[in-house]
Amino acid sequence: MSERRTRAEARPAALGRTVHVVRAGETLSRIAVRYGVTRKALIDANKLARPEQLRVGQRVLVPGAHITGGEKPMKLIDAVLANGDVLLVRAGPRRVPTRFYMAEPGFDNPSIEFAWPVEGQVISAFGRRRKGWHAGMDIKAEIGAPILAAATGTVISSGQERAYGRVIRVEHEGGFVTVYAHNLENLVEVGDRISAGTIIGTVGRSGRTTGPHLHFEIRHEGMVYNPLHLLPAREVIEVRADEAPDMPTESARAQPVDGEDDE
Repeated sequence: MSERRTRAEARPAALGRTVHVVRAGETLSRIAVRYGVTRKALIDANKLARPEQLRVGQRVLVPGAHITGGEKPMKLIDAVLANGDVLLVRAGPRRVPTRFYMAEPGFDNPSIEFAWPVEGQVISAFGRRRKGWHAGMDIKAEIGAPILAAATGTVISSGQERAYGRVIRVEHEGGFVTVYAHNLENLVEVGDRISAGTIIGTVGRSGRTTGPHLHFEIRHEGMVYNPLHLLPAREVIEVRADEAPDMPTESARAQPVDGEDDE
């Protein structure tokens, strides 16, 4: 009897007639994942001619809605878009919705070439980790090692943030942005025009981290990409987060729970 009760409790609880009121930034795919239904079911139930154009305040009927008891909504993946190449996930300690491009990108006539910002082992790669999502990669380096601009661009932010610590963001032509975090020092200011290879900071362990490394991201028009797909090929030794001597035992970047781990 107790086993039957346990199994029943483990199943998602069906809701009654459910109407979802659309909020700013929500998509149909995100709503579908939240209630455990398919996107097509929402389109059919609401006779949506243009499902990609939801309005804030619009009421969406959710047929057969389910929410798993005790589970935080959208704990890992919010939506799968573009045939699985793009994931919308809750990323970072603040669980900000972030689009991850998981496949190797195929930009038409790429106008920019990136270089490695530091030398060192990749101790935590881009993408899914044991308890979260990593929007960049972590490169282990000595405290004070120079951080080089990965490409020519303009500094759009240089300061201190709770999770990233000292962080620099550089905007490049073609809509690209690179991010350099956990720095010991930031050596550039907002508005500085820098060339590829310019020393912009030094490696540190500021912010949420237990060991010196550079957290490096490449973004394009709001989407994050695997830096290894856009950097020159080289022999890379990747160490899993749970094996790296200077990393915490819990997942770092994109931790969807307490948010007290490495960025």
